[in-house]
Amino acid sequence: MDEVKIIEIKKSVFADNEKDADSLRTELKEKKVFLLNLMSSPGSGKTTTLIQILNRIKNKVRVAVMEADIDGDVDAVKIKEATGVPSIQLHTGGMCHLDAEMTRQGLDNLNLEETDLVILENVGNLVCPAEFDTGATCNAMILSVPEGDDKPLKYPLMFTVCDLVIINKMDVVPYFDFDIERCKKYIHLRNPNATIIPVSAKTGDGIDKLAEWLLKQLP
Repeated sequence: MDEVKIIEIKKSVFADNEKDADSLRTELKEKKVFLLNLMSSPGSGKTTTLIQILNRIKNKVRVAVMEADIDGDVDAVKIKEATGVPSIQLHTGGMCHLDAEMTRQGLDNLNLEETDLVILENVGNLVCPAEFDTGATCNAMILSVPEGDDKPLKYPLMFTVCDLVIINKMDVVPYFDFDIERCKKYIHLRNPNATIIPVSAKTGDGIDKLAEWLLKQLP
């Protein structure tokens, strides 16, 4: 009986995407454009945090935003109305993440000649977005207090690939069983080099430090 040929499609998909991502990263570096890939689960406060950051840096750096969702334009409209920063909406067609080619298509619709920083708000998901390299200069994620301090143990890859972990909704810590020091320990267990910044997007606490960190990363 003839052997059945097995093709490792997943491996091939990842390899092709990594090649595209490296190429995109090189192009952005040549253009002196910094791309931040911001990830989190749905409801963590990505857009609210982003609005707080943008209103602190928009007069210091030329910035644009790409909002990625399966459907709708709610976040892109919200960003534009609340900050005045150029914002476009990316629809993934049902996919739970962005890859390098999708990111490139979004960037092609921005004026990169007049942009220093592009922030990509990825699809809300703690699994798929961490698996696909978007070609970003830097990866960041938001963990919100209601999600629990044990998420780094349950979703290791997300915390491993991120240079920055923002712990949001610190204003509600008294109402949840959330240990900030234990959470930091778990994060550094996955990624010893990760920068951790606790914030409250609702009250604005910690946002100045977050904005300062981001500006320091720019070329």
